[in-house]
Amino acid sequence: MSNYFSNKLKPFVDKEGKILKDSISEKIFVNINNSKQGMFIKGKNIHNPIILFLHGGMPEYFLTKKFPLDIEDKFTIVWWDQRGAGLSNNSKKGNDKITLELLIDDTVSITKYLLTRFNKEKIFLLGHSGGSFLGIHVVNKNPELYLAYIGISQMSFQIKSEVIALEYMISEYEKIKDDKMLNKLRNVIIQEDKELPKDYVQIRDVAMHKIGIGTTHNMKNIINDIFLESLLFSEYTITEKIAFWAGKSKSGISVLWNEMIKKDLSVEIKKFKIPIYFLHGIYDYTCSYELSKRYFNVIDAPIKGFYTFENSAHSPHFEEPFKLKEILLNDILNCHNNMSDK
Repeated sequence: MSNYFSNKLKPFVDKEGKILKDSISEKIFVNINNSKQGMFIKGKNIHNPIILFLHGGMPEYFLTKKFPLDIEDKFTIVWWDQRGAGLSNNSKKGNDKITLELLIDDTVSITKYLLTRFNKEKIFLLGHSGGSFLGIHVVNKNPELYLAYIGISQMSFQIKSEVIALEYMISEYEKIKDDKMLNKLRNVIIQEDKELPKDYVQIRDVAMHKIGIGTTHNMKNIINDIFLESLLFSEYTITEKIAFWAGKSKSGISVLWNEMIKKDLSVEIKKFKIPIYFLHGIYDYTCSYELSKRYFNVIDAPIKGFYTFENSAHSPHFEEPFKLKEILLNDILNCHNNMSDK
């Protein structure tokens, strides 16, 4: 594994403008399993615990400009752009050969790189949305590398989640009398043994965001709040922004979508050797809150905690960052579940 190059970002500074000792703020590319992969590493003290963030359908670091997490004083957070996405999208290779096993192997390799570089024995693994499908598999197979697993908007049985979402959207669009969207949704038939209908996939994001069950509860327009935000984000170069959206267009909802949508994790992966924490927004229908709770209830782990975010949809870490920080510092860092739902 070798560094291609490192690109420093805006550093963390004190009140006098001096760079904080032991802080880190960088964009770096490393060779992982014969693939050049990029990540952003941010923290005010490299001796702090490390969180490796596994994104879902697209990298999320650019959203921290609008939705800062404010945890860099207590953690070093690694925003890794997975193979085929963002900084790690290689248009020449394509995404056809990306498999779950390859992404698991990539995650383990990234983890070992971080352990060696920062002289750690273990790190925290955090998976959001589609990244939670990957994360669950990683900690199931490699528990010795991780202090705990944090699933935000945890995926459990996604095809069933889509059925629940469709039923809810039809109900909500009936209430607001949006006949145009209602007609489109009523024409959709989701079958658990088949792929999602293309006409549903085409309207899914717009339909969810309009009624507050998409990326965030208050985000209504994905063009303004996601696409334009990414274009205005200064820490991606123009070339990287093109690669970002080229990767997204190739992968669709997720590069592993057809595989992950049909698996019921509450049946397949239930026993863990490390602490498991689920954080979920109550308005989330992208990955069902109800099904995430059902999955949590059958999990066997040394300690586990489920945390409901009352004002959030699919991104509680961005929507209620103060609560996220409290949970991280009071429970997860100390291997407790005192703040979890009772």
